[in-house]
Amino acid sequence: MEAYELLSRNAVEVVTDEEARELAADPEGKRAYVGYEPSGALHLGHLLTANKLIDLQELGMEVVVLLADVHAYLNGKGTFDELEATAETMKAQFLAYGLDPDQTEFVYGSEFQLDEEYVLDVHELSVSTSLNRAQRAMAEIQSGDTASVAHVVYPIMQALDIEYLDLDLAVGGIDQRKVHMLHREGMDEVGYDVRPALHTPIIADLETGVGKMSASEGVDITMEDSPEDLEEKVNAAYCPPTRDPEPAEDGEEREHPVLQLFQFHVFPRFDSVTVERPDEYGGDVTYDDYEALADALDSGELHPADAKSTLATALDELIAPGREKLQELEA
Repeated sequence: MEAYELLSRNAVEVVTDEEARELAADPEGKRAYVGYEPSGALHLGHLLTANKLIDLQELGMEVVVLLADVHAYLNGKGTFDELEATAETMKAQFLAYGLDPDQTEFVYGSEFQLDEEYVLDVHELSVSTSLNRAQRAMAEIQSGDTASVAHVVYPIMQALDIEYLDLDLAVGGIDQRKVHMLHREGMDEVGYDVRPALHTPIIADLETGVGKMSASEGVDITMEDSPEDLEEKVNAAYCPPTRDPEPAEDGEEREHPVLQLFQFHVFPRFDSVTVERPDEYGGDVTYDDYEALADALDSGELHPADAKSTLATALDELIAPGREKLQELEA
């Protein structure tokens, strides 16, 4: 796979394509980052962007994981002592999942976000950023329904993090797009260069295919899940026998969460996937890429029940090292 194809694999957007191609032409030693609030065991949202970080490390890039304790504090996720304990567990789980320890730097936000120069830059960027602009940037990622002053400071800090971490590429879910655009539009105001951004998709709600997968809104899959938990959750997933589901009753767009999990979680980490079936149902069959598996579901060659069983097994293999690390830390 050529460098740009690997860099952009499974991204829903790269901003800008020209900048990303330039980066892919000379990736060795360049720095990419993702920021995560320390808020619990890793879940599939964390691991989707982690898959992209693993792609970038394969290209020779260095990865910076921002353990955003100050951001989490502003978002009402706990005290700094509580956040530090969670962050240390997340570090161990990321490495267990597959990030290369020699190419990964973990940074706490509090290591630089409380420094005078950074705080003054936050004030300067705040002066040039409208309240509406900051609120729009934060709307998709804030916790709770009630916005506070902290919630408009949060995206301004994120925009500056990209400069202060000396990065060449910002990576995040598509829900981070408005924050990254704030960076690209606001850095001139404080005299810094802009960096390209890469956005990964959001996995749909597992049971309905509508909205996004979230523990607060439905079912989530985390590194705390046992094999039995995974089997139960995946067996209950929405999985029509086609890659193009009908819209929901209210007309809202519906995704195919089982195929999304194969596309964005399984095939980036496995060279092939084997569906194990009795001979009377066609016997075992191996798919070498996502498109082949999705086509088989469309054609009726692959039954949704067999797809679910195979998915649960693959996800368990992916999260087992992190689950074991969590158990080890709790022992």
